[in-house]
This record gives sequence, structure tokens and C-alpha cells, in this order.
Amino acid sequence: MIARRCYVSGRVQGVFYRATVARRAAELGITGYARNLPDGRVEVLACGTEAGVARYLEALWVGSTASKVTSVEVRSVEIAPDQRPEGFATG
Repeated sequence: MIARRCYVSGRVQGVFYRATVARRAAELGITGYARNLPDGRVEVLACGTEAGVARYLEALWVGSTASKVTSVEVRSVEIAPDQRPEGFATG
């Protein structure tokens, strides 16, 4: 299992971006969260298999039909197995 923290920029707040990436996370078995940041970006934590997270990171560039992603900054993070999220939250 791997974890990636992502910072998504562009038109990603108020356009159902978080709901869309949450649905895609459920489809791919990804756990974590997507939350709005005060600077207009969305922070995403994605935990799962290497293949699943790779596919999910591609989905972050797509988002919802109303969104327009201009940048996805990805960072590897270490999360202890007992601290990994069980589902995917949007908040």
C-alpha cells in the first residue's frame, strides 16, 4: 500500500470536483480524503495499491465536467498502517 498527498489547482472548488474524485476513489478502492484549501486548491490524500493510486492520480486531472484542472502536485507520504483511512471523505 502506498499514500500520496496531492494539491490540485485550477477551477476545482464549487464545481463538484471533490464529489467526482470521491466517486472515482470508491471505484478504484482508494481511501483518503479531498478537502478545499483556503487558497482555492483542493488537497487530496490517496491511499491504496500502487496501480490503483496511479490510475486515481490520472483521474485527478479530469475531475468534474465543470472543473478545469491546471496543476496536480503529488508528494509521497508515509502513513502507518493503523492510521490509514478506511473510506474516502470529502470535507
